[in-house]
Amino acid sequence: MPDLKLHQEMLPAGICYIEAEGFLDAHTFEEMENLISSVFRQNCFKIIVKLEKLDYISSAGAGVFVGAIGRAKDNGGDIVFLKPSANVKEVFDLLGLSAIFQFAESREQAESCF
Repeated sequence: MPDLKLHQEMLPAGICYIEAEGFLDAHTFEEMENLISSVFRQNCFKIIVKLEKLDYISSAGAGVFVGAIGRAKDNGGDIVFLKPSANVKEVFDLLGLSAIFQFAESREQAESCF
């Protein structure tokens, strides 16, 4: 079963940067959900998620972000996706989520979304 690798770091201006690699699906979505909950507990609501090395995302995986964006925005933040892989971007498009989330092609561009 493919797994999910997550890396998190704090950037200046109170931005949390997360890199995701592997598969974000029904078997791994709780890992991402737990990480985002942890970030929220640290009062960080500006989140950049780099998806360049994410090979696959299911609707359960995308649901983590759908569930989190409201809380982020309610607290003056947002969730911005950085360089989603073609497969991942296609899933967001098919689910209609590209209208809800912001996408960036560089870290600087992602940071400027806040």
